[in-house]
Parts: sequence; C-alpha cells; structure tokens
Amino acid sequence: MKVALDVSAAPPRLAGAGRYIYELARRLPRAGVATTLVCRRGDARRWSEWSPDASLAALVPTARAARLVYEAVSLGTSGTARDVDVWHGPHYTMPHRGRTPTVVTIHDLTYFTNPEWHERSKAVFFRRAISYAASHARVLICVSDFTARQLDQLVPEHAPIVVAPHGVDLVRFAPGDRDDASLLGAHQLSATARYVFFVGTVEPRKGLDVLLAAFGDVARSDPDVELWLAGQVGWGLKNFEAEIAQHPAASRIRRLGFVDDEILPALFRRSRVVVYPSRGEGFGLPVLEAMACGAPVVTSANTVMAEIAGATATLVDAGNATALAQALSHTLGVSDEERAQRSAVTRARAQEFTWDYSMAKHLEAYALAARGD
Repeated sequence: MKVALDVSAAPPRLAGAGRYIYELARRLPRAGVATTLVCRRGDARRWSEWSPDASLAALVPTARAARLVYEAVSLGTSGTARDVDVWHGPHYTMPHRGRTPTVVTIHDLTYFTNPEWHERSKAVFFRRAISYAASHARVLICVSDFTARQLDQLVPEHAPIVVAPHGVDLVRFAPGDRDDASLLGAHQLSATARYVFFVGTVEPRKGLDVLLAAFGDVARSDPDVELWLAGQVGWGLKNFEAEIAQHPAASRIRRLGFVDDEILPALFRRSRVVVYPSRGEGFGLPVLEAMACGAPVVTSANTVMAEIAGATATLVDAGNATALAQALSHTLGVSDEERAQRSAVTRARAQEFTWDYSMAKHLEAYALAARGD
C-alpha cells in the first residue's frame, strides 16, 4: 500500500500531536508501507533524517495561513495525492479537492466543548475542520476511546472510526537509574532535589493556575519541595506569569522551558511526583510517558488521562486546588518501599500501550479507506 502522510503541521519542537506525527513518519515505512511524507518547503532535511526510508514531497508553504489554503485547494489534486492509495491528514485537516481516499486523525473535541481553552481563531478553524473531515473523510482515527465517544456525541454524522491509542517508547521511557544524575547535572539540574514535575505546553487548559495554587499549600508544609515546570510556551500567559512572580514560594518554582528528548525520561524518574492537572486532552501523552518510567502520577479525574492511567494514578477533580494539594502532599509522603511497589504496577499499565499496536490500527484504517466499504 502507498500512503501520503501530511507532516506539514508538525512544529520544529515536537510535543503532543507533533510527537504522534513523528512516530507515524518513522514507523510506517518499517511496517511495509510505501510512505511519502508531505512536508513544508525547506523542511525536508529533518524529515529525511527522521524517516530515511520514506519518500519526501516538500510541497507545502511555510506560513500557516498559506499552508492551510494550499492544503484545501491544491494538495488533493497534486501528483503526490494521485499517486497513492490513501492520504492521511494526522492533525484534523484534509484536502477539499481530489479523489484520493482520505483518513483524518481527530485528537480531541475541546474546540467544541470548551472553546475558551483555545485561541479564538483556532477554535473556530478546528471546529470547521473536524466537521468537514467527519463528513468527507473515508475513515476517522481517534486517539482514544474518550475522543471517539465525544465525537459520537458532538458530531453524530461521521465516517467510520478506528481508535488507535498512542504508544510509548518502553525502552527510552523506563524505570531504573540510567546515569540520571550525570545527565541532570549536565543540564545544571540537581539530582537530589525533591521536586514535583509538570511537562506540557504552557496554556490555559493545562491547569497550571490550579497547580500554582496547590503548590502554595504544599510548600507551606513542606519546606524542601520544589516545582519544576517544563514545556514550550503556548498562549494566554499574562496571568500565569503574574501568578509565578507573586507566588509565595516563587524561589522554589523552576521554569525549564522546552526540554530535549534525552533528558525527559530522567526528569520523570527523579521526580517525587509527576502532576498533569489538565482540564481536558485528547490523550495526554506525558501521563503515559511518566507511567512508563514508573513515576507516581497525579492527574485529572473524568478525563482521558484517567482512562489511560486506570487505577495507577491519583485522580482529582480538574480545577480543585485543595484536592490537588492534598494528593500531592500524600504522594510526596509515600515511603520508598510503597513507591517501588506502585512503580511496578504503573509500569505494567504503561506496557499495555505500544506503538506497534497503534501502527496496526493505522494499517487497519488505511485498508478500510482504500476499500471504500
């Protein structure tokens, strides 16, 4: 089978959906799929390094507005589209012209349920994109059962769905000391610090306002604990920056910014607790990566993260700073023996999510689209 994968939405720094697109790009050729990566002009080099067995088509303009217009108007009728069996849009969107059977990945429905969590222009655009894909794609891939259920509720008239959960690299994200102290030291980070760790794009829906309030309570009773925040800058940061500047434990809050792949597993492993208080996601990959490292996780109840973690994470209601503080304090106080026992259970749960399974479900979606059932 020949598949064109549109990787043009993946940013230079990979996280979330970008990480998913990267994993698809490098794994599809290994799965025997003749893969063409459709990338932005001038962006072919990194994709050729990441996926050397794929063909490249550097067709897409660099600027976001021009990229989206070009996708809608021209990509579907390009020679690349005509030469493949299936076109895959892995980030909500698809060409509006052309006859190639198309698969589209839907990550989350928060653009419908909570548009205030996004920049207004993006919420409007992605609601339209999801509605269009629902009625024009041959097959939709949802990254979780949670997203599939929401799609049924919010856009009931839609193409067939294949649920393909994300996986995790169980070799890279693993328990045990991998010379973490040296690695952290090389990044000017203390290997002996007692810290609560968050990683994710800094934006309103991640619940960082709630985390800062909770950490204020935790810090008052625990004089040694620190809060380490990692992740690239998103939007809506005015209040967040002010909250950090005025925080009573500001000296114990460390901003790491975007962290490289090489150090992220060590940050999970060395943390006393990984916290992901997001109000809503399509998957919540940091939770799974932390679990694979055997780290204790505190995250939001009644979300996809709770579905992924099962009974292995401590769950609190999103937005409840008091409950989050109590959960963090309790987890920080767990003995090393109990921590080790929990780590084994958490790791076992993470092992249920593999990229091999995700790839098998993608191949199923491609076959279904190509048949046109």
